[in-house]
Amino acid sequence: MCPTVDSGKIVTPGCGNQPDRYDAMTAKACSLPARLPAKGLRMKTAVIVFPGSNCDRDAHDALAKVTGKAPAMVWHKDGTIPEGTDLVMVPGGFSYGDYLRCGAMAGNSPVISQLHAHAERGGYVLGVCNGFQILCETGLLPGALMRNASLHFVCRPQALSVESANTAYTSAYEGKREVIIPVAHHDGNYFADDATLDTLEGEGRVAFRYSNGHNPNGSARDIAGILSENGRILGMMPHPERAIGGHEGGTDGLGVFESLLSAA
Repeated sequence: MCPTVDSGKIVTPGCGNQPDRYDAMTAKACSLPARLPAKGLRMKTAVIVFPGSNCDRDAHDALAKVTGKAPAMVWHKDGTIPEGTDLVMVPGGFSYGDYLRCGAMAGNSPVISQLHAHAERGGYVLGVCNGFQILCETGLLPGALMRNASLHFVCRPQALSVESANTAYTSAYEGKREVIIPVAHHDGNYFADDATLDTLEGEGRVAFRYSNGHNPNGSARDIAGILSENGRILGMMPHPERAIGGHEGGTDGLGVFESLLSAA
């Protein structure tokens, strides 16, 4: 059983309803105070896990901390996203070892049809790093992520500009135009044709850009994250789940999740 709200406080009796490898992690994450418990406990979340995912645990911890309850961990072969799920997170990592193309094999996993159905129902989808690559491979977002222009893996805190606080993923950043969220990728160079880029710009669908002239990967127009046409799907290369105020330092990633709590 995972946390419940009791007189405005988070109560964590057991908090171990996930697969064994997540149990200890769930207990640790659930021991942290949720930021918006009343809203969070109404939000049902899930994380898709692929062979080679290595940020599923970070995603799990972030969602458990912010919502006050553990997300469902969905193995890619199961093909079933729990009924009533509000947000599906597609985490970072190296799904299928990045063979063929980053996200290409994961984009053809059994669970992807369920992800499409969830998106078509108006559900929220957050793809981070490899998750962003997968969303582009599945057609849920336009464009593609190519090899970094430097041909090197980049891992560092990254300054981002919040392009608009008027989205489901950025409303908590109202009044805060720049944030620091870490990046860790080898293939984060966002590419799309000029017409697609113009559409993204014109429709206000660029959520984040790399700022201060420090583009880590050569991404077109410094794009770090983009939204779907309905604004409910976000793909981003930086890792907000690694900046939630835990041992990793920094809290700027919390805004992505807190914004969702307000929107859901």
